[in-house]
Amino acid sequence: MREGLLPNSATSVCRLAADERTARAVADILSEALDPEETAAAAFELPDGSSWALEVYFAYPPDEAAIRTLVAEIVDPQAASALVFSRLEAKDWVEASLAGLAPVRAGRFLVHGAHDRAGIRANDIAIEIEAALAFGTGHHGTTRGCLLMLDAILKQRRPRRVADVGTGTGVLAIAAARALRQRVVAGDIDPISTLTARENARANAAAAYVRPVTAIGVRGAAMRAQAPYDLMFANILARPLRLMAPSLTALAGGDAELVLSGLLPRDVPGILSAYRPHGFALARRRDIEGWVTLLLRRNGAAQRPRRAWRTVRNAASRSAG
Repeated sequence: MREGLLPNSATSVCRLAADERTARAVADILSEALDPEETAAAAFELPDGSSWALEVYFAYPPDEAAIRTLVAEIVDPQAASALVFSRLEAKDWVEASLAGLAPVRAGRFLVHGAHDRAGIRANDIAIEIEAALAFGTGHHGTTRGCLLMLDAILKQRRPRRVADVGTGTGVLAIAAARALRQRVVAGDIDPISTLTARENARANAAAAYVRPVTAIGVRGAAMRAQAPYDLMFANILARPLRLMAPSLTALAGGDAELVLSGLLPRDVPGILSAYRPHGFALARRRDIEGWVTLLLRRNGAAQRPRRAWRTVRNAASRSAG
């Protein structure tokens, strides 16, 4: 699943009402078993606070019998029989997504729809994103985790070269560009996402800084041309993140930070093992809504706040005098 939203041109949906354990288990199994470019599975708590639901969106009509068999064999036969499949018109899922979007705050960043402009505060870095044919409104735990990591990083330093790999709607690229007033390369394998990111950058007064490019991972010439990067986002999935470890780290500068997300807790050991041979280790971890966001640095060394370092240095100088 890419950033928790719907596959481009979704045609079908599968729903399940269940307890938390079952909903999460079915979401995990289907996320692993189905093509992430054609499906998106998510388990979430319902407003009543006591029950959960599963929704799986498909770009093409699914093999219902095969999915029921898979769920019955690995999770629970009762859950398999309770799955409800239905056809879905594009206008239906866009409208449904918009209706359920509430403003999401991540540090100084606020991701909102046009209907919530009145809630913007004076010091907010507000990013207006509507549901569209691409992924990432900031409402999914992976995107919010990345924004919170960015907010923490900006309290320590100002990266000069930033890349957003798998940009989707461009939320992370726009956030970095708005905060830094510097160019951000935003790559995505999907041309529709690239177009959406460009339109969103323009709508958020970031078109001069965000450069959307269509590329497979970091292979595109436009992605490589701006390297080395000081900060790289990759909010994708565990398997492609593991496979991209050599190419992603090859474009990272000496003091670069990597923000990786789209991960379940069980994915973390494999990701750390994939990036360790390339000199990157865990510096910080954030878990939100069952999803994990990792901040990796070379050797995992935590950066010392500049202000604190100056204070220590000045105190040492006074003592020596």
